[in-house]
Amino acid sequence: MEHVPALDEPLKKSLGPATAKVMAEALDLHTVGDLLHHYPRRYAERGELTTLSDLPLDEHVTVVAQVADARVHTFNGAKGRGQRLEVTITDGSGRLQLVFFGKGVHKPHHDLLPGTRAMFSGKVSLFNRRLQLAHPAYELLRGDVAVDTWASALIPIYPATTKLESWKIAKAVDAVLPSATDAVDPLPPALREGRGLAELPDALRLIHRPRTKADVAAARERLKWDEAFVLQVALARRRHADTQLPAVPRRPAADGILTAFDAKLPFTLTDGQTKVSAEIFDDLATDHPMHRLLQGEVGSGKTMVALRAMLAVVDAGGQAAMLAPTEVLAQQHHRSVTEMMGELAEGGMLGGSDRATKVVLLTGSMGAAARRQALLDLVTGEAGIVIGTHALIEDKVKFHDLGLVVVDEQHRFGVEQRDALRGKGKQPPHLLVMTATPIPRTVAMTVFGDLETSVLDQLPAGRSPIASHVVPAADKPHFLARAWERVREEVENGHQAYVVCPRIGDEEDEKKTAKRKPSAEDEAEKRPPLAVLDVAEKLARGPLAGLRIAVLHGRMHPDDKDDVMRRFAAGELDVLVATTVIEVGVNVPNATAMVIMDADRFGVSQLHQLRGRVGRGSAPGLCLLVTEMPEASPARRRLGAVASTLDGFELSRIDLEQRREGDVLGQAQSGVRSSLRVLAVIDDEEVIAAAREEATALVLADPGLEAHPGLRTALDALLSEEREEYLEKG
Repeated sequence: MEHVPALDEPLKKSLGPATAKVMAEALDLHTVGDLLHHYPRRYAERGELTTLSDLPLDEHVTVVAQVADARVHTFNGAKGRGQRLEVTITDGSGRLQLVFFGKGVHKPHHDLLPGTRAMFSGKVSLFNRRLQLAHPAYELLRGDVAVDTWASALIPIYPATTKLESWKIAKAVDAVLPSATDAVDPLPPALREGRGLAELPDALRLIHRPRTKADVAAARERLKWDEAFVLQVALARRRHADTQLPAVPRRPAADGILTAFDAKLPFTLTDGQTKVSAEIFDDLATDHPMHRLLQGEVGSGKTMVALRAMLAVVDAGGQAAMLAPTEVLAQQHHRSVTEMMGELAEGGMLGGSDRATKVVLLTGSMGAAARRQALLDLVTGEAGIVIGTHALIEDKVKFHDLGLVVVDEQHRFGVEQRDALRGKGKQPPHLLVMTATPIPRTVAMTVFGDLETSVLDQLPAGRSPIASHVVPAADKPHFLARAWERVREEVENGHQAYVVCPRIGDEEDEKKTAKRKPSAEDEAEKRPPLAVLDVAEKLARGPLAGLRIAVLHGRMHPDDKDDVMRRFAAGELDVLVATTVIEVGVNVPNATAMVIMDADRFGVSQLHQLRGRVGRGSAPGLCLLVTEMPEASPARRRLGAVASTLDGFELSRIDLEQRREGDVLGQAQSGVRSSLRVLAVIDDEEVIAAAREEATALVLADPGLEAHPGLRTALDALLSEEREEYLEKG
């Protein structure tokens, strides 16, 4: 009887050590089960020619096409006369050139005759402004040679690499496909039958060797459910475990600091702020820890909501800590919180209100005396609110009674840091996570699925619109000259401006740029990204001569950074030339213009964040996106999308559609072996929402998954170390 390998059997036993080694190195596939879960990316139909008109530069592709012509050219090279074979292939939508050199010419010259159909695999490069594949691997599709190794009418095209072509992966899958019979099903039978989903062994067979498109659809539908459901069960178990933890309920006093604060507000809260505050106060009043994600548009007033939550906890006798990702942002928050609170932030001082508390700042670069005082204020409970960087997490920092932790810009904090803060309360503190990067609902359910979500999507009254324009510096240099004129006009009208550059421009920076592998777009323009120090100097000597210009970047001394920000906020500077250190939280209402140099080098959400620094006062904002990218490039299309809408949720959707899923779901999700292989977080909203509902109900009924051994096995596989880290992002 033929040997059917077990799913956990190493690949070298079924495929031999050489193939197994390449599988492990190139695709991170180690066991039979890993290979069965390496699904085809798409399928080519035997009678159909795949599209060559839309090939991505610098990516490894597999195409099915027909040879249009093939010619050998003789040339004189450094080592004497040589030969080059140029083959043009077509698919009806476009043409692509293949090129073979030297001794590698003879076999393809014999094989690739006009009219021959084949699968070609290689990396797409650019030569003389035309796309080409140099020395591609190929497999002929005629007679019995290759097509019949697939019994189906659909040819699976696998995610492949230079070392391992799609058809070799297909042959390896053939060798292990019988093992699919042993796949343990993670879905409870009632769920599977209730939703009419295929059984797992059938789904694995159908995804690898479909006969029809309906087979592919049935297999994908089933495998999407596996991914969505197992992930949502992991998140539901975390949520359930959190509800089992004890926490001190924090209810604001009837006539305490929160009431006094609300009474002195010079404006009315938006409906969104009122609604979200109510959700937070309900959570704070329960006896298990709040875990809430507060996402809001740039400038929607998240800090106000967070501050009211902190004051509610101070009212209830506890302390609140706000964690910011950078010193610039911590100092900015400290400044704006003390300004908003006025005499309520002067606890224990002359002129302070009798309901006041102390608001202290704690960062790594503080002087010893100020630091000692801040630590003392925390341990005695004198300070009700502390704002700081990760310096708050150090062992030396002790609290009197930590009741709430607010984390700003969540994605910049690791799991260990969050857990370290958790351990500083007498009981686990309540947790409020804020992000200004709008996250579509599906991604929130997938990435931050262990947190309840609140959304602030209204801008407070008095906020001004921001006009955004793309400035094509290469095609129309006079547009850039006009951009600098606009900056001057804003300054002449009593306003201020930011100029943002992707790089600092000091020696350390140069080394990093040199080490970085140039991208296709870098190659296209053959110059390093523009740098703060160079741009500031050129502007001061040229188009902005006479204006008060300063620079701000991450490698400046913290005191210098704070000094520059303070002077800019006070109106003592006209133009701030900065890196993305100003991306979040920086609030200077008088700054109305922003010019982003090499804007194509920033991501969509980053551009949206940066743009949110202007238009924060009553005067309209202006954001100019300067680029040298050609009009037809994806980078220009991306900038056009940013310029066309101020809706962060719409932009995050565009961002997701333009990027791979892996970039979206964070570090542990990137790389070849993401746990999401068929589930697309944007398109599969219904599956994710339904899986979340089913998972929540199942975990409520059986938190230990005693009755679901198959699901437990799948969960163990999902929660390897890197997966744990990804899941604990919330």
